[in-house]
Amino acid sequence: MGIQGDHGAALPPPPPIHAGVVPRRCPMNRNDFGSKGQKVQLLTNHFQVRMARSDCHFYQYSVEMAYEDGTAVDAKGVGRGVIDKLHETYKTELGGKQIAYDGESTLFTLGALPRNKLQFTVVLGEQQRSGKAGNPGSPEDNEDPNTGERKRLRRPQRSKTYTVDVSYATKIPLQAITNALRGQDSEHYQEAVRVLDVVLRQHAARRGCLLVRQSFFRNEPKNFFDIGGGVLGCRGFHSSFRATQGGLSLNIDVSTTMIVQPGPVMDFLVSNQNVPHPDQIDWVKAKRMLKNLRITTKTSNLEFKITGLSDKICRDQIFELRQRNGDGQHQSVEITVHDYFVQHHNISLRYSSKYPCINVGRPKRPSYFPIEMCDLVSLQRYTKSLSGHQRASLVEKSRQKPQERMRVLTDALRASNYAADQMLIASGINISIEFAQVEGRILPAPQLKVGSGQDLVPRRGRWNFNNKGLFEPVEALDRWVIVNFSARVDMNMLSRDIVKCGQRKGMKIRDPFKVFQENHQDRRLPAPRRVENMMDSVKNGLPGPPQLILCVLPDRKICDIYGPWKRKALAEIGLVTQCISPQKLNDQYLTNVLLKINAKLGGLNSVLSIEHARNIPFVSEAPTLIIGMDVSNGSPGRTDVPSIAAVVSSRGWPLISRYRASVRTQSPKVEIIDGLFKPDPETNTDDGMIRESLLDFFKSSNKRKPENIIIFRDGVSESQFSQVLNIELDQIKEACKFLEENWNPKFTLVVAQKNHHTKFFQRNSPDNVEPGTVVDNGICHPKNNDFYMCAHAGMIGTTRPTHYQVLIDEIGFSGGDLQDLVHSLSYVYQRSTTAISVVAPVCYAHLAASQVAQFMKFDEFSDTSSSHGGVTSVGSASIPQLPRLHPNVSSSMFFC
Repeated sequence: MGIQGDHGAALPPPPPIHAGVVPRRCPMNRNDFGSKGQKVQLLTNHFQVRMARSDCHFYQYSVEMAYEDGTAVDAKGVGRGVIDKLHETYKTELGGKQIAYDGESTLFTLGALPRNKLQFTVVLGEQQRSGKAGNPGSPEDNEDPNTGERKRLRRPQRSKTYTVDVSYATKIPLQAITNALRGQDSEHYQEAVRVLDVVLRQHAARRGCLLVRQSFFRNEPKNFFDIGGGVLGCRGFHSSFRATQGGLSLNIDVSTTMIVQPGPVMDFLVSNQNVPHPDQIDWVKAKRMLKNLRITTKTSNLEFKITGLSDKICRDQIFELRQRNGDGQHQSVEITVHDYFVQHHNISLRYSSKYPCINVGRPKRPSYFPIEMCDLVSLQRYTKSLSGHQRASLVEKSRQKPQERMRVLTDALRASNYAADQMLIASGINISIEFAQVEGRILPAPQLKVGSGQDLVPRRGRWNFNNKGLFEPVEALDRWVIVNFSARVDMNMLSRDIVKCGQRKGMKIRDPFKVFQENHQDRRLPAPRRVENMMDSVKNGLPGPPQLILCVLPDRKICDIYGPWKRKALAEIGLVTQCISPQKLNDQYLTNVLLKINAKLGGLNSVLSIEHARNIPFVSEAPTLIIGMDVSNGSPGRTDVPSIAAVVSSRGWPLISRYRASVRTQSPKVEIIDGLFKPDPETNTDDGMIRESLLDFFKSSNKRKPENIIIFRDGVSESQFSQVLNIELDQIKEACKFLEENWNPKFTLVVAQKNHHTKFFQRNSPDNVEPGTVVDNGICHPKNNDFYMCAHAGMIGTTRPTHYQVLIDEIGFSGGDLQDLVHSLSYVYQRSTTAISVVAPVCYAHLAASQVAQFMKFDEFSDTSSSHGGVTSVGSASIPQLPRLHPNVSSSMFFC
């Protein structure tokens, strides 16, 4: 029986998504290695770790800290200082053991402490709590900045006393690492490696570094660069231990984070809000931005945490000042913050009297400082989302050529001086300072087919259409129009050049039916209204719907018109559109535009020769569906913005170059996709994304259902592999059975990871590795089936390979055949004439999620209600739903 749409047995919903799913399947073991390609010797930023002993155990202990009165301590503020002092004071009681502390509630020792439960009293001086040695705290000044009361504390009384309880939790054998390196199942491997990572974090903390997960950042001017808006990029280093075929290695790479520009608070706010003068600062935004940042003041070198801003400006903000009268008794008088600092501290305030004060106190007892007296301390992370300009600047200034990156990494490893760390010495751990050597292979570029059946061989991962036509151009583009939101583009020149360029590529393009210019009065309207007015003009000015609308945007980057325009065209009307904002009209720019247009209208720009000849192992032999899946999460810090899940699937088998997409919203920050299979028992239907893919494949592939399904999953970490196998793959299988109960296609599931820190370098060459470079030995997993692929030519900076991890392979690919398929899928990306860094289905899934996300402004959904496509409840959260694509464009490459 063939695929029958919505008919089939009703099935229960897929299993719930949560972190505690019991793993049922694990990633598959490696079956063999690839052999195709020219061998090449490479260096990689993995450094060999020698383990002199593996017969010992790490002992894990829970740590609880409290003040003298029993109040629990927030260890993040002072924990490292307390534990360092404890270790210094109680060496004998600790049995002389070295310790590694994670900064929160756990410490590790090599060998057991004398007793399972220990209690210590630790006295920590003010300077030790203030973060001067890389341990940020929130000390109080010895004078309240507003009341003026001297606390009159002598030096010994300015110390604080802590009670620290240490309790045995478990022991972790170092042998677990050795077992994992042998390819054996190792129950405690992750815990043992975590201990070593904690040792490196502690080592960095003692050197005054900012710690961000497994990256370390030092407070050195050479590490900072300005990206605008009061934000600095800060270069640091990532380090993590990895089990590889060559043994345990330490992967070290350059890392970058964003920090707040240190210095005067007012200078930061002016730069952050991009205003010419402090009088134009939006103080509501400023309050949100400054909350929880740390400052020092002109009257003290101690640090304070900002809790807010005063309600009134400095010269009007009143507080009660307690002072002694002539009889020695205390009395309270009202005074403004401005007058207090002028009269009692003899500080002349130049400008801040007319601005709010910085509040560093508690809600019921505020403490104010005039803003000009406050300086932001260094190495404070900036966690807000970046503007387009800031992102571009960050990327540009973070780039490093391969040789420069190697030099920086070598210097960093030497400067880290891990050989002197007492915990590493006690553990018998020795870290090499030489880059590991691995053998790579350079796969030959796949041959392409273009117009008139011509063969085209890419050179260094690139090709062009000079004097060549498109493989399958759209039959005729004679009903198209231009809409112009820009005042600076010559429409006559644009339309003429597009027609000429298209004709040279084999596209039969006539002059546009009409050019619609935006009314000058409309340019002051909100973006959705501008789009509505323009679409009304198009409807009223044409006898019928056009094949294509070319939309000229007013800005170079995606502007506020883009989202409403795409929503209107793709979801409501069902029209293919192409947005442009040309700075220069040249042949290369227009060719790139036409590549996108041709793909969106159903054409193909090029295909693989082996695809055309039906000569791809397994894929060409039986109907094969190729799927790319990705989840796009909202901006950092936004928990009210839904995540966007996209599934892109191939169509028109035996082709593997044409795709369509399904997109859904889901709970914020949830990486596992929950919309693959969505059965409704009442209507006996499935509204999941996989059903759409299966039905479209059946319809576009001569009514053949897929016997093989190859899935490329982007954006998941190794800790989520079991959920991908046991939740997502189960949903896909259930979707298949819902359509036909006895249908059991074979699956191959591959995770594509870009978010890792492995790099490759050519020996004695300043250039990046060659496109097509694959590595499946040396630094790959000792047991699992994985490989690294540099399919593209890295023109700028250092090439980042994609790490492919094969979780399941029921189809039965050899290692070489699967690597060839991955390499080939990097050449079917219809938007460009270069090989891309990850397989095209994954790139398309990312594009589809990003573009459809522009349909809605999620800021409007923080109150969980909206008119944009409805709201669906998931648990206790309400998820705004994306409007579905119009049937006219739902199977098109609208995302291209």
